[in-house]
Amino acid sequence: DWDDIPPSSALEVISEEEAVQIIAEPLLPIQSSTLRDYVDHSETLAKLVHLGVDLSQVEKRQKAGQLLLTLDFEKDVKKILLFLKDVGVEDNQLGPFLTKNPYILGEDLEALETRVAYLKSKKFGKSEIAQMVSRAPYLLLFSVERLDNRLGFFKNELGLSVKKTKDLVIRLPRLLTGKIEPVKENLQVCQIELGFQRNEIQQIVCKTPKILTASKKRLKQTFDYLHNIMGIPHHMLTRFPQVFNSKLLRIRERHMFLAFLGRAQYDPAQPSYISLDQLVSLPDEVFCTEIAKASMQDFENFLKTL
Repeated sequence: DWDDIPPSSALEVISEEEAVQIIAEPLLPIQSSTLRDYVDHSETLAKLVHLGVDLSQVEKRQKAGQLLLTLDFEKDVKKILLFLKDVGVEDNQLGPFLTKNPYILGEDLEALETRVAYLKSKKFGKSEIAQMVSRAPYLLLFSVERLDNRLGFFKNELGLSVKKTKDLVIRLPRLLTGKIEPVKENLQVCQIELGFQRNEIQQIVCKTPKILTASKKRLKQTFDYLHNIMGIPHHMLTRFPQVFNSKLLRIRERHMFLAFLGRAQYDPAQPSYISLDQLVSLPDEVFCTEIAKASMQDFENFLKTL
């Protein structure tokens, strides 16, 4: 799965003895395996719960529980909360945000501010930064060098302008936080296995950034069906790349229904032309009445024959 991954050096392990010393009063139920049991003893945990942090999720994250038990709310946590609010994370989003990324509470405030300043220096606006941080919670755990390398990678690899590179990561900020290998592989697949030209790949990625993180197998299967069975040329797929986000089953069922009715016409030069967008994005009802000129019942009956 293409989830964000926190940086590997997220936190140092601390021993249970150290943990107890840090929160010496009152003594904690050491044998406890859940953070819930600590809430009564820890003002920090109690306040985080009040903010909406889900401790049952936090304790699944490596070393996150130990980190929270070492923090003092007034001294360590408050300034990070104020920082996040300043960046634009909404009050009601603080709990979900810290549930996903508790590690930020252990980061150095100056380092966090430097990373935001870097994004501002790259002309990302305040609301854009807020949107990116909310949608890719690990973003601010990465160094300025890492963020800079990533932006450079997309700019050079895809031959994009500075503006288009920015638009790309604003729309899919986890491109800055996730692994880069799958992205490189998908670019290779598009070029070598699917046969798209570089300028076509640029257009596809700018319209549908998700293609960079899609499953390679799914990309290939969808392309194979659209291109080799439905006969859609590369330049049409470049115009409607959102078709790659659709389930292959849906494309197949609708195409076969249209073919059965003699309406599968995807050439824009023909009067009865159906665009790929109409093929995949309309709800069943509308697809049937407006595109297939048939009833839902006809469609359902047809699907039973497959």
